[in-house]
Order: sequence, then C-alpha cells, then structure tokens
Amino acid sequence: MLMEPKHRLVERPWVVPALMAVVLVAGVGIGVGVGVSMLPDTPEPRGVTTAWEQAEMAVDRPPRREGGVELPDGDMPPFVPIVPLPRPRPGGANDDGMQYIEDVPQADVADDVQPPPVSEAPAFQAPAQSASLILPSPPVVAPGQPAWVKYAVPAPPTHGRPMIAVVIDDLGVDRRRSEKVIPLRAPLTLAWMTYAQDLPRLTHEARAHGHELLVHVPMQPQGGNWDPGPDVLEVGVHPEENRRRLTWGLNRFEGFVGINNHMGSRFTGDRVGMVVVMEELRRRGLLFLDSVTTEKSVGRETARSYGVPFAARNVFIDNEQSVAKVLAQLQKAEAHARRYGSAIAIGHPHDSTIEALRQWLPGLEAKGLVLVPVSAIVRANAIP
Repeated sequence: MLMEPKHRLVERPWVVPALMAVVLVAGVGIGVGVGVSMLPDTPEPRGVTTAWEQAEMAVDRPPRREGGVELPDGDMPPFVPIVPLPRPRPGGANDDGMQYIEDVPQADVADDVQPPPVSEAPAFQAPAQSASLILPSPPVVAPGQPAWVKYAVPAPPTHGRPMIAVVIDDLGVDRRRSEKVIPLRAPLTLAWMTYAQDLPRLTHEARAHGHELLVHVPMQPQGGNWDPGPDVLEVGVHPEENRRRLTWGLNRFEGFVGINNHMGSRFTGDRVGMVVVMEELRRRGLLFLDSVTTEKSVGRETARSYGVPFAARNVFIDNEQSVAKVLAQLQKAEAHARRYGSAIAIGHPHDSTIEALRQWLPGLEAKGLVLVPVSAIVRANAIP
C-alpha cells in the first residue's frame, strides 16, 4: 500500500468538469463586460440628484408658494395654457412676462430670425380663444448689437495672462447674503433667480458695482424630491409652454448678458427642451452658460447649431462649505486657467464662499491672473 503511486489531481473524476465550469463562467463574464462597455451611454437614473444640485438647494430660500392662480380682472380674455399653469409667480397672477399683441408695436412683432426646423417638437397650434392673445416681449437690443455685447461689463486688459470668471448663482432669494456679494471686488458674474423679489433694484445695484448679470433659470433636475422653483423648464412639457415660462423669467429684470441653468441635470440633457431655450436666446441675442450639472448636457451642441454664444463651467467652488474648502477649489480654478488660458468657477451665496472670495480676490493680480466677466471668456473662446 505504501508503495502505490498517489493519484494525480487531474485523474480525479470531478476535476475536469469543475475546470470546464470555471472556464465557462469566466468566458460569460468577460463577454458581458465587453458587451456593456460597447453599449451607448444610458440616461442618468431618475430620482438621483447630483452633488452640485444639492449645493444649490443648500441656499436659504423662502417656503414654496401654494395656492391657485387667479384670472386677470377686467375685460381681458384669460390665458389658456397648453398644460396646467405652473405655480404662482412672485409678482402675482398677472406677472406672466408676456404682452398682449395690441400692446406690442407691429414693427417689433416680426421676428426676422428663422430657426432651423426641429422634427422632434410638434407643431404648435394655440387654442382658438388665445390665438391672438400673447406674444413674447420684443428683445431690447441696439441695432446691430446683440444683448450679450451691449450689456457686457468691460474686461480689464489681460496682456496674455490667464483669465478667471467667478459666477455666483442663486442670488436674490436670500437677500441678506445676496447684498453681501454685491460689494465684493468686481467684475464678478452674478446670476439672479427668476423668482426672487426686488430684482430690478438688486440687479441695478450689482451693475453699478461693476458686476455682470445673468438670469439663473430653473430647469428640471433628475431628483424628483428637489424643488427647483416656479416656472421650471421641464422635459415632456409642450415646447410653447416651456417658452412661456422662460419668457417670464427673462422679463424679470434688465441688463443681463445671458442665462445659466439652475439645477437642470435632466432638462439640459433633453434636446427638444434645449432647442426652445436656444431659439429664444438667439432671438434676444443672449449667451448661454452651461452650469454642467450633468455630463449628458446637450447645451454645447444645441448652442453651436443655433449660433448662440456659449461657455461651460469648469469648477464648482463650494460643494463643501468651509472657507478652506472653497479656497482649495479656487486654487483648482487657478490651475485650470493656467493650463487652458481661462476658467469659469461657480459658487453660491454661502457665508463661507463670500468670506473666501474676500480673501482670494485681492491677490489674483499678484498671481499673474485676471478676473474677468463671463462674456470675456465667451468672446475669447467663441464656438467655431
């Protein structure tokens, strides 16, 4: 017995089937992995929000308005929307950002810019009772000069130095902190919420301090639990209803060079919705700054298709709200500007952000960097 040779492992009856099973499972796993990697990108999951949108929602804001919208008084015919009216507006039921057709000079009604046809959007047919009721307000633009140029804040000479634009979003809702942002060193680019109060006064004061203005337009996020505010642009809403909501927001104050998106991780990935945005921006001569709350944004490609001046955010500076963290993010913006020639950083009116900017802004020139408004970077990096 001691002299009998031991059985080799491969001669045992169960070994070969086991090895075949292992090889089969490994082959299937490799095949699945390769197949998944070749599939096109899938949409971001519904119900998920990004850290950037959570940062925006951290800004103090008033409670959500409730209640219905009353019809206008007098003999004016009611506005019949394509979809149910959005939540009440800060300015009241009549503050819908539109003008009745008889109040608009005929010379301003005509729109000599014809956008390319869009097959995705159904043709709009207004209800009979409102067919001659409402038109968007005419753009206020000097002859031959688009609004984004007319209202651009002059940029300091760069002399070849890297440029940084700092955008502060969500302004106007938290009025106390918004008023702390205005005295900061100019030129910042200040993006004001469409549904904030007292916007004409606040934005006039901001321009007087040398800051450039944007409209911060609420757009639908992925996370269903986040409320981006009234008159939000939404996927699945009729294009003309989204246009009406956008027009209301664009009529809240004057003197801005364009818009950027508030939230919007779902809406900015939807071409049908973004076409409406680009049509209106082109008509008014405005630029679009993509806050890039999703990697699937179609903002750049639709802006290029419609000839809309475009820029995109490079760094968020206050996802984590401490002075040290904000300063660290601003250093990332500096590094990006040195590498690529320019950088756009976006923050919010948090106490830590305001304090960090107070410390950081005076030292930019000594670092060989130039603080500019967003329009300067748009002009320097124009879409070919």
